[in-house]
Amino acid sequence: MGLDDALFGLHGKALELRSQRLNLLASNIANASTPGYKARDIDFEAALRDATDKGESASQAATAAMGYRIPLQPALDGNTVELSTEQTLFAENAVKYQTTLSFLESRLNTITRALKGE
Repeated sequence: MGLDDALFGLHGKALELRSQRLNLLASNIANASTPGYKARDIDFEAALRDATDKGESASQAATAAMGYRIPLQPALDGNTVELSTEQTLFAENAVKYQTTLSFLESRLNTITRALKGE
């Protein structure tokens, strides 16, 4: 167990995984009109489980939990990005990212107060 794990628990890894997922979803959105582009996503729960239980880095866990999205209605050009789905998942993940960040900020404030003797 590293120092960051002792200080931040699973929230540190969760924040890193959420950040990677935001980047991946943003890439999907940016490539919504690219012929042949295949939308990808990270199974967040599986990645977090691997990162915490197996002790993998967040990058390793994200790579292992990454897969291609199966579209409900595939495009004729082979693109599997469904813009409304990607935007919804991006917004949902952004809110969860902010919530995780708030937990970490609270934890840091508690540690800072403890160090100051408040």
